[in-house]
Amino acid sequence: MKQFFITTLLLLGFISASAATPQKQTHLYAVKGADSLYLDHYISPVDGKRPCMMFVFGGGFVGGQRDNDLYSTYFNFLTDNGYDVISIDYRLGLKKLSSTPDISMKDVITLLNNAINMAVEDLFSATLYVLDNAEEWQIDTNQIVTSGSSAGAITVLQAENALCNLTPSAAVLPADFRYAGVLSYAGAIFSLKGEPKWKRSPAPIMFFHGSADRQVPYGKATLFGIGFFGPKFLVKEFNKQEWPHWFYDIEYHTHQIAGLPMFENHNEILTFLTEFVKERRPLTMTTTVRDKDLEKVDTNFKIMDYFEANYAH
Repeated sequence: MKQFFITTLLLLGFISASAATPQKQTHLYAVKGADSLYLDHYISPVDGKRPCMMFVFGGGFVGGQRDNDLYSTYFNFLTDNGYDVISIDYRLGLKKLSSTPDISMKDVITLLNNAINMAVEDLFSATLYVLDNAEEWQIDTNQIVTSGSSAGAITVLQAENALCNLTPSAAVLPADFRYAGVLSYAGAIFSLKGEPKWKRSPAPIMFFHGSADRQVPYGKATLFGIGFFGPKFLVKEFNKQEWPHWFYDIEYHTHQIAGLPMFENHNEILTFLTEFVKERRPLTMTTTVRDKDLEKVDTNFKIMDYFEANYAH
């Protein structure tokens, strides 16, 4: 495999089809306790079997909506380029956190772990629903990709890790099912047991992250082995194992990277979907972007910095 270190934006000249509003269908995919979970299916106008992008919204596991208008540009871009989009609900495990006074870090860790696990379980349930309807919907089950923003990015990375490790939550999916790729917009993997492990090679992953992100760790943020492992940490293992990935590393940028690539990096996203997912090229790439308009800041955040940025009242 080749490894490319690129220090400027890639302008690859992709031209997408003219924007059009895709047909949208809404389906109830699961009922879990008091939660009725829906998904929106945006249908690409391309004939024949189509690849599919499953999207998980952000919101800190506290809020967010699958059909937020902010995502429409991203969804239209994907459907214009031949992808059906499935945007899902999931249970918000930290929804009541903001009304809990004087919560300890220990309690936050327990609630956060449960919230992430619930979101992963719901993504797997939605994926199973798509698989069950794939023939009717004309979806290519070998070309199902996940993407997520912030909490959604944590969810899709955590789900891929769970699928690779054959966890009980992944057992709802067919034994031979694998996602074809993962797009993470400011995500990380959360672990209670130290550094993340993979029993099987992960799908190709594209990581977008800013080095000054105070909401989701860019590198490693742990206490006694418990915490988050961001892309700066993860790609070391990916490079060692030569697992296909693309780390889009934006120096001194903040948590805005949870959303900006869905507007500003269509060319790079299409390159990933074409080269890594469709063509299955075994590439390992890092693109380092330095925006001179961004002030250099201290990026050596500690676990308490993330705790205060996300959960301090």
